[in-house]
Amino acid sequence: MPVTFTFGEMLSARSVIGTTLAELGEEHENLWVITPDIGATLVEFRDRFPERFLDVGLAEQVSVGIAAGLAYDGNIPVVSGMLPFLSMRALEQVRTDVCYPNLPVKIIGTHGGLVGNGGSTHYAVEDLALMCALTNMTVTSIGDPLMVGEILRQSMTMTGPIYIRLAVGKKDMVLYEPGAHEVRIGKGIVAREGADATIFTHGTTVAQALQAADALADEGRSIRVVDMFTLKPIDEELVVRCAEETGGRFVVLEDHLAYGGLASRIADVVADRGIRLTAFERLGIPQVYAGFGEDEQLRDKHGYGLAATVAALHGVLGAS
Repeated sequence: MPVTFTFGEMLSARSVIGTTLAELGEEHENLWVITPDIGATLVEFRDRFPERFLDVGLAEQVSVGIAAGLAYDGNIPVVSGMLPFLSMRALEQVRTDVCYPNLPVKIIGTHGGLVGNGGSTHYAVEDLALMCALTNMTVTSIGDPLMVGEILRQSMTMTGPIYIRLAVGKKDMVLYEPGAHEVRIGKGIVAREGADATIFTHGTTVAQALQAADALADEGRSIRVVDMFTLKPIDEELVVRCAEETGGRFVVLEDHLAYGGLASRIADVVADRGIRLTAFERLGIPQVYAGFGEDEQLRDKHGYGLAATVAALHGVLGAS
């Protein structure tokens, strides 16, 4: 099968955020950036537009509340910080101050999944379940750093809130050739075509899914890889098409709790649409506090690393 991605080039998603926001600040005079003491990569915006930049210190709830107030006044606020705290410590403010009035607040941050080796308090592993549960919230999880700028640009015209999840954001793998895929909020990306099974994934595990598909290709099997970077609203038509075209064999791989994230979203589509699958496997973090370690080590330890992904694909391919 033709492969439409390139491994090797590394790029900082944080730098893309900083550069993109500085550019957007020129286009949108009502764009504000607020951070809870995580502003090292926002220096370019801060220096160009100091009157529209706020560092509130380690106070995520305050940053979200200020963003809501700015949005009420006709501005476009972006809150940039660490997602473990923006998704949980500030959850009530996100729900009540932002989602209830459906304000155009953009929440973008790092440390989605078991990345950063910060321990369980510093991993965002429940965040997608929490954000998907909120009325009016659009939820994304980005693996390719080049996509971050495009998602931010598209979000400028949104009337409601959006949550943009990244990994650590310091050294991220470029997955796609620029222009090879249409990046559109609400639509998944077929990162690799295939006919025997589909592996759905998002964020940091897209690269791993592609590696697993490579391993199966060496055995003569054709695995489709779908980067479902928008979890809400999910691309239901793509899920339906993959069920029809890849034998109803699904694997869902994600750096999030195995229940409550993308696998649960896809299971809902399957149930609601009455789709008959041949096999369905979910790979993610079990109901444990994961502890310390590098992200690849933790994935292996908790059963959703590369070897486990290959094994899950073998399992669904053997189903009848």
